[in-house]
Amino acid sequence: MSEENKELNETGAEEVVPEAEPIPSMDEFKEEIARSFKKIKEGDIIKGTVIGISETEVTLDLGYYTEGIIKLDELSNDPSFSIKADVTMGEEISAMVIREDDGQGNILLSRKRADDILSWDKLKEAMEQRTVLRVKIAQAVNAGVVAYLYGVRAFIPASQLSLTYVEHPEDWVGKEIDVIVITASPEDKKLVLSGKEVERDLEQKEKKSKISRLQTGIVTTGTVEKIAPYGAFVNIGEGLTGLVHISQICGRRIKSPNEVIKEGQTVTVKILEVKDGKISLSMKAVEEKEEVVEEVEEVPSTYSTGEEATTGLAALLKNIKL
Repeated sequence: MSEENKELNETGAEEVVPEAEPIPSMDEFKEEIARSFKKIKEGDIIKGTVIGISETEVTLDLGYYTEGIIKLDELSNDPSFSIKADVTMGEEISAMVIREDDGQGNILLSRKRADDILSWDKLKEAMEQRTVLRVKIAQAVNAGVVAYLYGVRAFIPASQLSLTYVEHPEDWVGKEIDVIVITASPEDKKLVLSGKEVERDLEQKEKKSKISRLQTGIVTTGTVEKIAPYGAFVNIGEGLTGLVHISQICGRRIKSPNEVIKEGQTVTVKILEVKDGKISLSMKAVEEKEEVVEEVEEVPSTYSTGEEATTGLAALLKNIKL
């Protein structure tokens, strides 16, 4: 603490003197005066800071000669809205002027009417950027559920709630989920959200991560999921599927994979290549005595399939001439 803020009282003890509040500059005075005399008219959207919260209304400091009042029924379209839980002191709120004088000298405002205008810009931007947003399911309706985003009523079709089939949308009421905006049309007042797309994006990221950790050369077992004229798709676990080209099914020439394998059959395969998110497998390249790995994601970095381990001594010395 600076010496200027300390004085001795009559007993000789130090007494702390409160620091003087900074004096606003002349420019700040001018801005405040200009703001306080600015003409506000019905339909304007203005910002204010919450300085009072009661059971029935919120009071805003508008930086004006009078304060702004938002009545409870003008705060939100969300039926689950709570004036005590969802509004905080010091919060900045945008609201529309609906009356210049409420009869007591205050300006009457509406936040939900401002939301009806301002929120659509944010919703369109969120849709374009595929921004993940969190919402709480408010109610179940025909073929889906309703939630509120930026004060706007949104519909989530049952088919867009999750990657898994949703039979009873009413079971989702009260739950919070991550969503993206898939339709935002202010002209039609149509806002549609999807939780399914968020799950799909997450699943794709997890799949890419798993694929990036796969190591070529390992041998594992998998289940034939689908047979095509050019080969077979084999599920090797952890949600990963690779292609065994027809030329890699066996050592002899065949016209169709069905000559050797069937859907649902368990086969042993070797990972030949992992490229551009695709996994190339081979049944033909599997040797009789090779070790079979059960969990392809748990393979140690020093794993070797009978060849020289890339982290072993042989790999380190093979290019050194003695």
